[in-house]
Amino acid sequence: MNIKKSVLFIVFILLIDQLSKIYIKTHFVLGESVEVFSWFKILFIENEGAAWGAKLSDILPISDAIGKLVLTIFRLFAIFGIGYWLFDVIKKKASATLIWAVSLIFAGALGNILDSVFYGVIFNESYNDVATLFADEPYGKLFYGKVVDMLYFPMVDTTWPSWVPGLGGKNFRFFEPVFNIADTAISTGVGILLVFNKKAFKKQDEENSADIEVETRHDVLNE
Repeated sequence: MNIKKSVLFIVFILLIDQLSKIYIKTHFVLGESVEVFSWFKILFIENEGAAWGAKLSDILPISDAIGKLVLTIFRLFAIFGIGYWLFDVIKKKASATLIWAVSLIFAGALGNILDSVFYGVIFNESYNDVATLFADEPYGKLFYGKVVDMLYFPMVDTTWPSWVPGLGGKNFRFFEPVFNIADTAISTGVGILLVFNKKAFKKQDEENSADIEVETRHDVLNE
């Protein structure tokens, strides 16, 4: 897989991600949902923090604003790191599996960073009304945007049996998190690396083995 194919793939993922987010922002009120199937809903929420809505201010003695800025800056550095990794594996002609996986992770990370950096200055609030793109009174500042999530899969929504200690009678829902296309790309990329680890890093392992074999032969000849 070459750099051109990787870039086209990343642009494709970004387009789907951003178009879906812009559509949700400009057609849904915050908290509004549409049932597609009993186990799948489109539910519009906004995430100010990291995965699953976690905030740095929840674990560190800092304000929400500072925590949001630190998280956005961290994501920017992460984007550059993943981008360099992608460029490196393509340059070294690594396995297609590895390049596809890193491309997915890069596209997903970039999709969410666009929300964090720019959405605060191009959209107004979504409370009680749909947002406007390129609004006159945006809801935030540069680097203080909120990530748009909308994919919700409450595949199981039931109540724990009364005989379960500590949980009996309480609600149980699976799958609880609400996410977006960018999150899906990241999760898929990471999943590929975990499930197809040997295939993803096969070419690199073969090159390392070849280098060791050459060095071994060289040492034997010099003895």
